[in-house]
Amino acid sequence: MLRLPLRRVFVLMGAAILALSICPASTLARPKRPPVEAPPPPPPPEPAGPVGLPDRLLSDAAAYEAYLNRVTGTSPAFSDGTQVAAALKAGAAYEPRSLVRGAIAYGAIAALADPTFVAQVRAAGTTPEYRRAMVGYILYNPVYVFQFKNSDVAAGLAKQALGDAGLKLYASGKTMKQASYDVQHQDWSKQEVADRPSRLAAVEQAAQDPIPLAEDQVPALQRAASGAAPLAITAPPLEPPYPPLVAHALQLAAVAALGEANDSAYDSLTTVTVDDDTTACLHMAKLNLHQCLAVAKPHYEDIFCLGQHAMSDTGSCLVKNVGMQVPVDPTPPPPPPPATPAKVVRKTRHKHG
Repeated sequence: MLRLPLRRVFVLMGAAILALSICPASTLARPKRPPVEAPPPPPPPEPAGPVGLPDRLLSDAAAYEAYLNRVTGTSPAFSDGTQVAAALKAGAAYEPRSLVRGAIAYGAIAALADPTFVAQVRAAGTTPEYRRAMVGYILYNPVYVFQFKNSDVAAGLAKQALGDAGLKLYASGKTMKQASYDVQHQDWSKQEVADRPSRLAAVEQAAQDPIPLAEDQVPALQRAASGAAPLAITAPPLEPPYPPLVAHALQLAAVAALGEANDSAYDSLTTVTVDDDTTACLHMAKLNLHQCLAVAKPHYEDIFCLGQHAMSDTGSCLVKNVGMQVPVDPTPPPPPPPATPAKVVRKTRHKHG
């Protein structure tokens, strides 16, 4: 048996350990591990749908716009009672809630004319899930919309669009009211309206019907809402808090900017197309119109009712509820002072003695 010195044994063992430590891993008897695959890249953000409003809301806005154009375009130069009756029916042809819904939809279209506001809202909605969550926040509380850049500019545009229309209607009503005085030199205007109860019933029915549709005006508003041909409106920025008509228009515009205001969302979107204060004001204008017509007899009194209540009162409701002021009528000049009566000179008879 070969015996090695102990020192020699230690030297050989050390050499073996050193050889193992520098041996490539491929030479060791170990199982191979599969290569680790890198995780897939996150999916790219899904783009939002096109900017716009549902067809039914566009129809509401078009009907509102057409009503204002139709009534403010009524000429006060009447020549017979038939013309007065037609103008009166056209001026009364709106149901207050439908007029408010159309006004808010129109205000939203005006707000969408600011490209920065639209871009900021769209940039926040990077995924369908997040956009749906944003819609919930927007519809629940209008304050959520105020965080987006240029929301004050968009609000100013909505206010200006609605307020200018109201002022125009108010002013047209004042002109019509003046015509009720000017026309009295024409004999026909002083004749009593035939079948007054039927005339009143027709006006009351018009107050319960939706505004007549104006589908020919929908394409233009659709282009305006999409940004292809924005409404030509300029206005200064408007700082919050906003009156409901403006705040609701801004909410609707934000949902439209996200691309989430599609036809299937119409019912949920109509929750922000209401304003109790404006609706109550319009109901009062209607009530005053009906009371005025109930006692009116000659045609010129119908013209007065049309100008004051169907036109000026309706315009005033829109103006006040967007935070504008109704023009104040100038104060009439004071009456001239009464003439000083001439002094009576009494003649005294002298007696002669």
